[in-house]
Amino acid sequence: MALEALKDVVRKIAHSTSVDKALVEEVVKDIQRALLKADVNVRQVKEISDAIKKRALSEEVLPTFNVREHIIKIVYEELMGGIGEGLEIPLKRAKIMLVGLQGSGKTTTAAKLAKYFKDRGMKTGVIAADTWRPAAYEQLKQLAEAYGIGFYGEKESKNAVKIAKNGLEALKGYDMIIIDTAGRHALEKELINEMIKIAETAQPEYKLLVLDSAIGQLASKQAKAFHEAIGINGIIATKFDGTAKGGGVLSAAREIGIPIAFIGTGEKVEDFERFDPAGFVSRLLGMGDVKALLEKVERVVSEEELNPEAFLKGAFTLKDVYKQIEAMNKMGPVSKIFDLLPFGFGMKVDKNTMEMTQEKMRKFRVIMDSMTEEELLNPKIISSSRIKRIAIGSGTSPQEVKELLRYYKTMKNVMKKMKKGKFGKLPLKGFPKIGL
Repeated sequence: MALEALKDVVRKIAHSTSVDKALVEEVVKDIQRALLKADVNVRQVKEISDAIKKRALSEEVLPTFNVREHIIKIVYEELMGGIGEGLEIPLKRAKIMLVGLQGSGKTTTAAKLAKYFKDRGMKTGVIAADTWRPAAYEQLKQLAEAYGIGFYGEKESKNAVKIAKNGLEALKGYDMIIIDTAGRHALEKELINEMIKIAETAQPEYKLLVLDSAIGQLASKQAKAFHEAIGINGIIATKFDGTAKGGGVLSAAREIGIPIAFIGTGEKVEDFERFDPAGFVSRLLGMGDVKALLEKVERVVSEEELNPEAFLKGAFTLKDVYKQIEAMNKMGPVSKIFDLLPFGFGMKVDKNTMEMTQEKMRKFRVIMDSMTEEELLNPKIISSSRIKRIAIGSGTSPQEVKELLRYYKTMKNVMKKMKKGKFGKLPLKGFPKIGL
């Protein structure tokens, strides 16, 4: 996997006892292999790797860095240069038109984009102007309704231009309007003409191309064709989950000079974020993106849902554990949270272990759903007979109920240490096993 390969490059530099020409050449070859696996354009791979090698062997090390830190800094900076700047769309009234080929995830992206701006305090709406794919109308309508997003569509109409015009009128009181357009298997003349007419009618401030991260080297060809047809402001890379070969999209953005605006990191509507080159490269190299993690926490966890100060002031109960798990679920898979931490906080966790942890948290929640209010508020009263009853009611085993209680006790001890301001080495014994 390209992502893991790049992280290994940084680990190799960081753990080396000395840095010489042989190590630099080895690291450069590793970077070349990792980038090529990720479908980055061959010419760009050579430019990036040559620049890293030249700088690593010729530049003077700054007084504030050691040699290893100096080379990691060079790798970081050259990857940043290879990716280019991202597109930031400000939080003000605008119309966004989405274009792309069929299967790129355009309709789901329309809902993701609308929710992204809604979460930031904007009144957002979507227009279903994809009349080519029958299911597009219903899909976008359901997603919009589920997340409290304004929706406009004309189920029986085949006139996408008219739908866009009527939709803009219907949603004129909204801050941000996203127009979902049709996609075909290829960029045909009919599709180009429709896009041009919608763009002329809607006059969008942004025309964003939605590209599937797994399409590899075809990304540049597609981006160029759409850009020549209607003029693209930015790219949204979908299915960028860390395992997909997203290098093709990065190459396309760099080659044609179109910045990446957003990346879709999973199937859920919440799995969507603004493309921040610095944070992205940090995550590629395993340095984490703590800023993105904190933003994610802020978005999904309200004061009412999870308030650490309340934990410290009062008694920590199983209800608080339940809130913790709910908050983690909203943030997405455990693997994505770890991906945002610097080097995973030193923990290398495989896919199977991550899935086991996710499943364990799901079971914990089911077990707590089978408890009484009194048991949730006062876990001390949970006796052997109660454990047996809870296990039967939740469809789990007594051992799994006991494991939850051990996890609760561990978290309670953590909260006590936080209250006293003593973190020290926190006990990991009671945590669900995740390869720590």
